[in-house]
Amino acid sequence: MQGLEKLKPLALLLLRVALGVILVFHGYPKLFTHTHEAMQGFEHMGFPGYFVYIAGVIEFFGGSLLILGLFTRIAGLLVAGEMAVALVKVHGVLSNPAKVDNYQFPLAVFVGAFTLAALGAGLISIDQAIYGDRRGSFSRRAKGKDRD
Repeated sequence: MQGLEKLKPLALLLLRVALGVILVFHGYPKLFTHTHEAMQGFEHMGFPGYFVYIAGVIEFFGGSLLILGLFTRIAGLLVAGEMAVALVKVHGVLSNPAKVDNYQFPLAVFVGAFTLAALGAGLISIDQAIYGDRRGSFSRRAKGKDRD
């Protein structure tokens, strides 16, 4: 099991990049191409048309931040929140949980984004370069392990 623990930085990098690419791919058209059609789609689902811009910003810029590993926890939390709304309001996870084919993709994105929000970007990231171990030092001091 110790050998698998060494793969954690690579696993977090792969999760961040894969999720980021998917999000950028889905966010780009909402912001830069078929915005009018997307607005009509959002209105058809019961959302105000301008929500297409909110979703586009979260997906495009959130995905870009995940790829870079910058502000990963915040980006992951925003994406997970957007996917939670999509799961409940659009894909009907609560109204028809047996229809997994309706919500499998947003569920996978939600779980991946929530995992990154909880675990952070990992060692191979800009977050690590900027913040280093400062984030973990508070928890060690709080537990009394880092005494002077």
